[in-house]
Amino acid sequence: MIRTLRLGRRSVMKARTQAANQVHAVVVTAPQELRDRLRKLPLAELVATAARFRPGCVDSLEAAARLALKSLAVRYRQLAQGIAALDQLIDRLAHQAAPDLMQIKGVGVDTAAALLVAADDNPPRLRSEASFAHMCGVAPIPASSGKTNRNRLVPAGAGRGGGQTDACGPRSRICGRVPAWPSEIWASSWPWS
Repeated sequence: MIRTLRLGRRSVMKARTQAANQVHAVVVTAPQELRDRLRKLPLAELVATAARFRPGCVDSLEAAARLALKSLAVRYRQLAQGIAALDQLIDRLAHQAAPDLMQIKGVGVDTAAALLVAADDNPPRLRSEASFAHMCGVAPIPASSGKTNRNRLVPAGAGRGGGQTDACGPRSRICGRVPAWPSEIWASSWPWS
């Protein structure tokens, strides 16, 4: 269920981004007076301003631009409301499925949902932390040649038909926890320290 909601959320996010880009494109091509008034507004103010437009009879280029901006602004707002509704559902489901996971510092709704989706589809493969790290693409793989001794990470889903979504959870969780580490661990973990 969480996988389906995350898929829908990702789709709505892309549509909202497209609407925002289209709003900016219409502003760039609008008549000079309208363009000067709207160009420097941040996106939230631009959408609010455009949603209040009353273009009336479309008999000029400015009226057409106002109508297009109003239409796009209304669409942007509807998509933002859709994202908020999906976020609430995902949040509720993640808290129900794994309340202990949600209490860990650095694990928010997106990270928990990504981890739950990854674990739900492959429960027999997750026998240990190492198997989960390999599935997500965050386990080091030897990539040495000759006297050079190094490791690399395999992108999540490489050769398995998956995408980067499984890897986002563990990587963002690790990055979120780093500032909470004691300074002596932080300093000693870097090779140049």
